[in-house]
Amino acid sequence: MIDHDGNRRPRGVATARLREMLELARAKGGLSIGEALEAMGPTSIAFTILFLAIPALTPIPGPFGMVFGTALALVSLQIVAGGRKVWLPAIIRDRRVSSVAFDLIVGHAVPVIARVEKLVRVGRLQALTGRTVQALLGIPVFLLAVVIALPIPFGNILPVLSLVVLAVALMERDGLVTLIGLLLTSATIVATAALLYFIKAMIFTAS
Repeated sequence: MIDHDGNRRPRGVATARLREMLELARAKGGLSIGEALEAMGPTSIAFTILFLAIPALTPIPGPFGMVFGTALALVSLQIVAGGRKVWLPAIIRDRRVSSVAFDLIVGHAVPVIARVEKLVRVGRLQALTGRTVQALLGIPVFLLAVVIALPIPFGNILPVLSLVVLAVALMERDGLVTLIGLLLTSATIVATAALLYFIKAMIFTAS
């Protein structure tokens, strides 16, 4: 892959970093959320979004959607504020994820992310890749985080896919893929609103 400065970059940055994280988790028998992010060095906002989104795609018992959705909401507010370093409260940062859970998370996420990475071309629509746009993207990230945190059956697939697309687009600086992520976000919000309306109607009908 060649970026807009003419430098060769490896394709699949996100998947490579996730695999590195998985190897570390296996070696240590698990990692806390804070350790996982710190292990990657000075993690970018984009990689943090990706890492916090993908557990909600994994069929692991427990309130993963609520925990990681809440963390994503906090990160999104920091993005809007223009933050460059992620802060998470201790109750989330110190939450430990076992190596088995990391295996499931990475195993389910990597094939999805790899498909998105095949679409990426660095430097397209550069107006959608700057810091100002990144700050504005905090708004759709917040909305998607709220959707992930809601206890909606099978309601995480679209928001997680949208976040994966946005995160990879930011990581690789591809404005066209960013635009695709925003379109997916719009579709997610509409679909979630329709699903909530349907659930509400079913509850009132049954009562």
